[in-house]
Amino acid sequence: MADDPTDPTDPTATTDPARTLEAVPEDWDRALAVVAHPDDLEYGVASAIARWTDQGKTITYCLVSAGEAGIDSMPPDECARVRMDEERRSAAVVGVDTVEFLGHPDGLIEANVGLRRDLAATIRRHRPEVVISINFRETFGFPGFNHADHRATGLALIDAVRDAGNRWLFVGAGGEPWDGVRMALFGNSPVSGHGVDITDTIDRGVASLEEHRVYLDGLPEGTRGTDPDSFLRGMATQVGPGLGVDLAVAFELIPL
Repeated sequence: MADDPTDPTDPTATTDPARTLEAVPEDWDRALAVVAHPDDLEYGVASAIARWTDQGKTITYCLVSAGEAGIDSMPPDECARVRMDEERRSAAVVGVDTVEFLGHPDGLIEANVGLRRDLAATIRRHRPEVVISINFRETFGFPGFNHADHRATGLALIDAVRDAGNRWLFVGAGGEPWDGVRMALFGNSPVSGHGVDITDTIDRGVASLEEHRVYLDGLPEGTRGTDPDSFLRGMATQVGPGLGVDLAVAFELIPL
């Protein structure tokens, strides 16, 4: 999944079917979605983003890398161009107009001061009430480690939210300080306690992942997630009962 076809983690195991989930609060207007690679959001979270843009919310995408190391048969420069284009088309499917790339190296992302500065500047420019990402925990609740880039990006994002509100850190980067982020939402976390009903928007979530066709076609045969419809519906069907709906995506909510 998500830029690491050798990763044995299974996102369908991230949420105990018996677990009761609370609905993610939706009394906000602006969010910034930050992930390591093109396609990360599309493995479930994009279906929730489609719901939120339908509500009139503004959501911006920030990709830490261009995913240039994600297709074994394609040189990095060409791969970056292809995957950035796929991500822009994918975002448009779920109502997202702005997609930014920070240019950190795919596969070598570090939760360091440089990434915190770039993310703090992005937060200050877009001034979100909510930040969105994917699971940054060590595992997805299944044997095998989560991708290093996912873990580093999530940790740096949490720190950058705090940094963005401190006027004496990264002075001038991105504009005036912003301390208006209320919460962070991490999709498919093994400790998810919240969920979003995607019964009416999963079709667009599937279509969003389908836009990553070059990437999907480059995955080894038998890799989980190469059939977007069955993969995403399988996850959503497992999560839905915990929220009392047919189809849902699970989130770990961290108040900030």
